[in-house]
This record gives sequence, C-alpha cells and structure tokens, in this order.
Amino acid sequence: MNFFKNFLASVLGSLTAFALFFAVILLIISASASLLVAPSGANSIQPNSILDLNLNVSIKDRNPSFDQIEILLELNEEVLGLPEVISAIYKAAANQNIKGIRLRSDYISMGWSQTRSIRTALQHFKKQGKFIYSYADILTQKGYYLASVADSIFLNPIGLIEFKGLASEVLYFKDFQDEYGVKMEVIRLGKYKSAVEPYIENKMSAANRFQIKSLLTDLWETLRNEIGAERNLSPESLDLLVNQHKIATPEDALREQLIDGLGYELDLEDLIKSRLQQKEEEEIHFTSINDINQSVPDYNTEIKDRIAIVYANGPILYGEGTESTIAQGVFVETLEELAKDNMVKAVVLRVNSPGGSALTSELLWQSIQQLKQQKPVLVSMGNVAASGGYYIAAGADQIFADPLTITGSIGVFATLPNASGFVENMGIHVEKVETHPDALGYSVFQPISEAFKMQTKKGIINTYTTFKKRVSDGRDLNEVAVENISQGRVWTGKQALEIGLIDSIGGLQETIVAAAKLAGIEQYNEVDYPKFEKDISSFLGGMNISLGIADFWNLFLPNQLKPHWNRIQESNPASLMQLRLPYELNIH
Repeated sequence: MNFFKNFLASVLGSLTAFALFFAVILLIISASASLLVAPSGANSIQPNSILDLNLNVSIKDRNPSFDQIEILLELNEEVLGLPEVISAIYKAAANQNIKGIRLRSDYISMGWSQTRSIRTALQHFKKQGKFIYSYADILTQKGYYLASVADSIFLNPIGLIEFKGLASEVLYFKDFQDEYGVKMEVIRLGKYKSAVEPYIENKMSAANRFQIKSLLTDLWETLRNEIGAERNLSPESLDLLVNQHKIATPEDALREQLIDGLGYELDLEDLIKSRLQQKEEEEIHFTSINDINQSVPDYNTEIKDRIAIVYANGPILYGEGTESTIAQGVFVETLEELAKDNMVKAVVLRVNSPGGSALTSELLWQSIQQLKQQKPVLVSMGNVAASGGYYIAAGADQIFADPLTITGSIGVFATLPNASGFVENMGIHVEKVETHPDALGYSVFQPISEAFKMQTKKGIINTYTTFKKRVSDGRDLNEVAVENISQGRVWTGKQALEIGLIDSIGGLQETIVAAAKLAGIEQYNEVDYPKFEKDISSFLGGMNISLGIADFWNLFLPNQLKPHWNRIQESNPASLMQLRLPYELNIH
C-alpha cells in the first residue's frame, strides 16, 4: 500500500512541476509578445514635463538585465544602473519638453564615486537653463551631497539631516581568535598592507591610521568644497558647522543655509506648478527614467563602429566569473573576442573592484596587453579600483578615475584560515603521516609550519615584484617612484592623479569620449560586455532552498563579520596570493 501511495505522490508531484514549468513558459512567451507590440515611447514626453528622479533604490555600476521569469514572478529587487540614470539626465537636458527635475535622494545606495557621477550629470542639466528641486524626508550625508546641486532643497519639518564629516570603522579580531581557537595565519608585504591587520592586532597601526586619515581628509575636502560651491558657503564655515555639531534638526539646516525650506512633497509640487505657470488644478506631467531613455534610442543600427564597455565588478576570484565577480573564464574569452571583432574600435574597461586573486589579476593583465595590440584600451575606475583592481588597470593606454575613487593598494598578502586550536578545544585530535617533511603543506587543522611560511613568503615577494613591474612599465615610472607609492598604500582618485597612477579625472562618459578620440571615430554605438546568459535551468537552480553551513553562518553572523566569513569562503589554492583592498573600507 505504501508503495502505491509513494508512487502516486511522485506522479502528482511530477505533473505539478511540469504544469508549473509549462505555465512559466507561457508567461514568458506572453510577456515577450507584449514587449514586441508595446509602443516605443518615442512620443511619450509631453510638453512641460518633469523628470521624476527617485534614487532611493539600489544603484549598480552596470545596467541590470533581468530575465523574463524574474520580472514576471517579481523576484528582482528595484535596481537602477548608473549608465541608465546618467543617460536619462543627459537626454532630459537635451529634450525641450523636459523643464526640470524632481529629485529624491534621501537614502541612496551607491558609492561616493557613483554619486558624484550623477551629480556631474545634474550640473550639466542645470547649465541648459533648467531647474532641479529636491525634496527629502531624511537626508543622509551622501544624499545631501547629491541634493546640494539642486536649485532648491526642501526637507520634511520633522525629518532628519546628516552633516558630520567622514569616518571609517575597523573591527579587530586577535583576541576573538585567541579565545575560540580559529584564526587567520598571515603573511604580508608592504607597510600599509593593512588588509590583514585585523587578524594580527587588537588596535590600528600608526601607518594604517595615517593612510585612512589622509584618505578621509582628501575625500572630505572634495565633498565640502563642491557642496560649498553650490550653496555659496565657504569651506571654513562648513567645517565649523561640523566641528561645533550645529546641524541636528531641519531647523538647524535651514538656519545655516544648507537647505532652502521646510515642507512636504505637496508643497514642492505647488512650487513646480508655479515655476511652470500651471494652474493649481492642473496635474504635473512627471516622466520616468525609463520613459526618457525609450524616447531616444541608444543604439543606431546605421552606425557600424562600436566602443565596447567591459564591466569588471566585484572581487577577483579564480574561476569562470559572474556579474558580481571577476574571473579569468568569461573575461579572458570576452577580451579575446573583442580583439577579433572589427566593428569594435576601442575598449573601455570599467573597474569596480577591491582586488583579490593575484593569479587571476595577472591572467587578466596578460589578456589586456594582447587586446592593446589590436585597439585602444582605456580604464574607467568606479568607486573602488584597488590592489588587484589596479593591477588589471595598470597596463591600459589611459586610466580615468573620479576624485572620490579609492585606488592604489599596491601590495601582496596571504591569509590562511587555521582552526587547529578550535578542533583541539572541541576534543578532536588530528594526526598526519608524510613521506617527506611538510608533504602535507597547508591544512586548516594543522599549525602552519615555518617551511610552508617561507615558501609562501617567497611567492609573495615574487608576486609583489611582478606587481610593481606592471605598474612601472604601464605608468612609465621608475622603480623608486613605484616603491614610494606602493607598500599597500591606498589613495583617492585626486591623489592618484598627482602621483601618476592615473591619467585624468573623469567618469565613464569622459573615458568613452577619450576612447573614441584614440580610435579616430566620431560616431559609434556603445555595447556592454561580458554577456551572461540566463536560462530556465539557472533560474531553477537558483531556487534551491537547501541551507548549507556557509549559508547558516551568513544568516546568523552580525553584518560587520559577514565580509570576513565570505572572504574565508572564497579561499582556494589559486587565491593564496591576495592583491586586495584593506578589509571592507566603509566610509560613513
């Protein structure tokens, strides 16, 4: 009887799964068909329209590409791509039907460099004689920096505003490791290579404190000066507001001229109607980023020349690579294809990475050198292009960075998880048998031998020497100059320009323009790479709800500890030598 019950349950389960699968396929077909017959949006921008620029969503360096299943089942989060935001602002600036922008930047989820890129686009919009009004319930410091470009800033009377300077917080784990018997064995080079410092110390070294303070000071000077220029406030007066803690309430911000008024969103709409000379009962024609971008096609089929934009986002790992990780698999293949593609006249590598595997960084560097023999290769640095991220950029024809970009960190280290103390405390005993001394090599359950440390140190020295050689050759700097700016030291984009690590200050668009100039072309299409294919199998695979030990720890660990656990999970033989930015450098 049980056999028949189980058999029937299996059949019913299979039929249900098949029905669900078939329904999903039908939905995809239906959605695709609707997209084919949907209007282009070319005539959707009405006169006296306002671009509704709500940036209180997750903003990624590359435009998102959701597959139809994710969209239909509403599994994708609300995400905007930095290029589509900037493109919409520039198109709105050129469209005579767009008169202004309503800006929301309460709590924006993007890096400082990305924020500045959007701010630069908004400045261009204003230069066309159009207005920007900003409203917020809450203004974080990053949100305020963006909003400061507006003609007028309005804040909820009982809202919040943040204006406090910059800070970075670092956790140190030495005592924690000693207590629980799980630690990271560390081998490093470079005075400033502080990525591993939290594992071997209980407090910040003087060298690390110096570099972080220098970094924060330079970033703050840029932010402060640019806010002051828009608000007609001196740098000294802004520093005084911070030092004396004068900004605690919306009334404080209004009194000190950081904002222009207190009110609600309806009040802002009344102001817009007045600016447009509309009657009170008339509705404002708000248009979206998507509407603006659809109104002017990005791709011109009559133009054959292309500039390829290769997005390299996330840590550098050994393997295939994804939209959020950089690896030799898909990236080397992409670069080889671009070298052979006669329609691609130049390549812009958009780097947003804290670094990672030294081996993978070298493999990517080699591929870039091969590509350079066929066509110009330029680098646009995002929020972070440090350590391995700088390694792959060093050999490009030109390097662009934002003043708020974090780069450099030329140094090498190795971290090896060691749980020998933990297993001993748990009553687990580990024995080994070898044909030769140190034949076992590295084991997470054994104390690391001095012989293994010596071998690893030799590898680190070799990698560090190669890294500096790549920088010396790529940037035309002598060895002494490279050594002076290396040792793991982290720099802002503005500082990197002064010491020769980059060529120009500019964002992605400025880099693309420079690439076109080098290639000798005036008209071109921009095409994004790498291409990541999504199919039904990958979707179904992503629905696996099994909870492994790694997922378990990620579920319960405090957010501050998750990056360190994830870094341990990334460990593999190919990532032994690490070219990585110091810890998770979060700037508040």
